[in-house]
Amino acid sequence: MSSPAAAATILDLYERHAAAWAAARGATLHMEHAWLARFTDGLAAGARVLDLGCGSAEPIAAHLIAQGFALQGVDGSAAMIARCRARFPQHDWLCADMRGLRLARRFDAILAWDSFFHLTHADQRAMFAVFAAHAAPGAALMFTTGPAHGEAPGTLFGEPLYHASLAPAEYRARLRAHGFAELAHVAEDPACGGHTVWLARHAGA
Repeated sequence: MSSPAAAATILDLYERHAAAWAAARGATLHMEHAWLARFTDGLAAGARVLDLGCGSAEPIAAHLIAQGFALQGVDGSAAMIARCRARFPQHDWLCADMRGLRLARRFDAILAWDSFFHLTHADQRAMFAVFAAHAAPGAALMFTTGPAHGEAPGTLFGEPLYHASLAPAEYRARLRAHGFAELAHVAEDPACGGHTVWLARHAGA
């Protein structure tokens, strides 16, 4: 399957495999604690968190909710969002494609964990304007990528699963261009299952 074709199947894949994915992912954090602690450092109770690619809300959104934050979850899978609403009806959940998001609201923190890296190179570049449009002054931004420019095929329950990454230098340039200051970056963090993680903060206006 070509790269554009593989990228175009992402939302359908997660929609069809929502129940199996949620069961496999489980409700317990395994490796993300340290990065989530850095992401939420300094956030007050009730802070507004935008979770892009929130999946079934467990375990990451559930962890943030347990800390007293107000969640706005966004996912392109209706089946995933239905699970979020059933589990946490007091929070806000939207079935939408993050690439065209226009909520006309700003958030104290924005997370795109294991979701942003499913976008093509062009779509990743365009997402930095989306991040900036939804970031309150001082908002934290955290997302995961690959370690270097390229595309990395994977599988989801036996079906092709698309991943892509820009070069670290380009991520840094795009963060700066959209008003974000890099706070931390670890490529293939061994303490986090090999995730490549970026953490930044928006200067705002």
